[in-house]
Amino acid sequence: MEGNLKDWDRIIIGVDPGTNVMGYALLGIKGKQPKVIAMGVIELNKFESHYKRLRRIYERILGLVEQYLPDEMAIEAPFFGKNVQSMLKLGRAQGVAMAAALSREVPITEYEPRKIKMAITGNGAASKEQVKEMLRRILNIPEENLLPQLDATDALGAALCHFYESSKPATTRGASSWKSFIASHPDRVKK
Repeated sequence: MEGNLKDWDRIIIGVDPGTNVMGYALLGIKGKQPKVIAMGVIELNKFESHYKRLRRIYERILGLVEQYLPDEMAIEAPFFGKNVQSMLKLGRAQGVAMAAALSREVPITEYEPRKIKMAITGNGAASKEQVKEMLRRILNIPEENLLPQLDATDALGAALCHFYESSKPATTRGASSWKSFIASHPDRVKK
């Protein structure tokens, strides 16, 4: 999937934080066309210590940043769960991934899972499998090239969501009333 880094106008790294498995994906943008450069997962199960897992996340994300030189990072924001300890660990994993990007001055944007699902499938309650299938179709990824780990496709979803969001034209807010419009544009009123 990889190409020459100079082929891209910009590169977005997407990250799906996790404490057992962390997904990542790199999306290259040429003009208005996104393409997958690389994607995968960081397996953390072999580390018993939570702190060693955090160190591994930092090292791998930093390595990806240094290898692919992304212009931006899109990261999935942890959703609110019932288990406070799990949320704390997930927040730490996210923070460490963000720190790795920030250490190389890569700007970061967070997206809620529902926002990512909505951007990819049009349904904020879509399943991970539906997101994976839509990504395959949108990005023309052959079935055999798509990794089975949903963490990697979740990261790809974050990157593609960021591409969509950052590609929207800037809108200016109009006047709140005719009176304020006339006050702002007296030259456009015929007398």
